[in-house]
Amino acid sequence: MAKKAAAGTPATALLNAQKVAHTLHPYDVSPDAPNYGALVAQALGVGAERVFKTLIAEVDGVLVVGVVPVTGDLDLKALAQAAGGKRGALADRAAAERSSGYVRGGISPLGQRKRLATVVDDSALGLDVMYVSAGRRGLQVALAPGDLIRLTEAVTATIRT
Repeated sequence: MAKKAAAGTPATALLNAQKVAHTLHPYDVSPDAPNYGALVAQALGVGAERVFKTLIAEVDGVLVVGVVPVTGDLDLKALAQAAGGKRGALADRAAAERSSGYVRGGISPLGQRKRLATVVDDSALGLDVMYVSAGRRGLQVALAPGDLIRLTEAVTATIRT
């Protein structure tokens, strides 16, 4: 039986299977630290506008993934509109973890247990490389925004505050 790579997650397995160029970046920041996203960017030595957080929200009773820069927050009304709904609220933590197969602080938009509609903030379109969770706390993956959008079948919209 083949051993699973130590850094292997469903997200990295998907990237490898699809032969998508990416790099993995471990970091050490407590998930409970205030200003977590900015600390992750600092630990990685990259601009915070390149680091994105993955949030799962409920839009009209349906779970939706929002991917926004750590420099802002998720605009729930804009996310709902981009997803074709009316009202949005952050999903219950347990529901988000159950649906994605990941734990809070390590939810990746890639390789989720259940494929959800995904909206990536349009600020990603101006970047050559963006960073998102690789599916485990303490591990980010850098990839081209176009690859993330293609693999998640995401739409783009302004969903940041």
